[in-house]
Amino acid sequence: MPESSGRVAVYLDFDNIVMSWYDRVHGRNSYSRDKQKLADDPEFAARLAEATIDVGAIIDYAASFGTLVLTRAYADWSSPVNATYRQQLVGRAVDLVQLFPAAAYAKNGADIRLAVDTVEDMFRLPDLTHVVIVAGDSDYVPLAQRCRRLGRYVVGMGVAGSTAKSLAAACDEFEAYDTLPGVTAPSKKTRPAAKSPEAPETPEPEPAAEAAPGTARSRRSSRAKAPSAPTVTEENDTLVPFDEIPPEDLHSAASRLLERALRLGKGNDDDAEWLHTSAVKQHMRRMDPSFSEKTLGFRSFNDFVTSRDFAEVRENGHERLVRLK
Repeated sequence: MPESSGRVAVYLDFDNIVMSWYDRVHGRNSYSRDKQKLADDPEFAARLAEATIDVGAIIDYAASFGTLVLTRAYADWSSPVNATYRQQLVGRAVDLVQLFPAAAYAKNGADIRLAVDTVEDMFRLPDLTHVVIVAGDSDYVPLAQRCRRLGRYVVGMGVAGSTAKSLAAACDEFEAYDTLPGVTAPSKKTRPAAKSPEAPETPEPEPAAEAAPGTARSRRSSRAKAPSAPTVTEENDTLVPFDEIPPEDLHSAASRLLERALRLGKGNDDDAEWLHTSAVKQHMRRMDPSFSEKTLGFRSFNDFVTSRDFAEVRENGHERLVRLK
């Protein structure tokens, strides 16, 4: 499990991550084409829903490094697109920083405000150990470098394919949003290109389902159609505090919380798949401070873990270890 004794500050360039994920789901430059539409347009609303960001996945990943001291998101919250995230953000106690668009050319407003606040916080809060920057612009490279020079461990996060390589290189660690537990990578979606009047007619390509078996295209199609294990993003009840979830949904929400903690704890180190139950519980409590196994009717956390069929528990002397089956 990542270092868990740190004090973490999280800064989200919210417009950047929303735009990047929208383009990842619907194709390059889709957001710039669709943003002129009203948010209450049924077609646009459906496309927005398909490209919804799971704020909880980002915050839970940041919590794996230690206690969250502050979490700030920078955007124009009067925008209807950003307003749709109110429930997620309020449910995770995110501090919303309002950026009013002063002019059409003031596109770097979030970058400058986020950078100024980050540097100020590092001097104001000298006990900060980790800085998590959720963005993809190369404009944040000097900020990441300055944070590292000031002795902070810098974690970057952005959407795969929309993040500058220079930003990833400037961080101590970089994680793609696509790979976070609970986030499902989108299937390939592209809009049909407009036909040139001078270009000859060409036959439409065959659908992906008819690709030859064993090809990369057919493998991608089969993965996209394969049912996935239950994840945190498949239910809306994980977007609200644990103690506000209806009683009939508590067990499913707790199972998804445990699964996410186990996946984050394992990380990319296959040799560390066995985790101490005490560390897993501590991580779950950081992700959702209102979690309690006693609310579910269990006398101890070990009893709760043993009752989950996707978790395997073993005793090693006086220690209890757990891993995903």
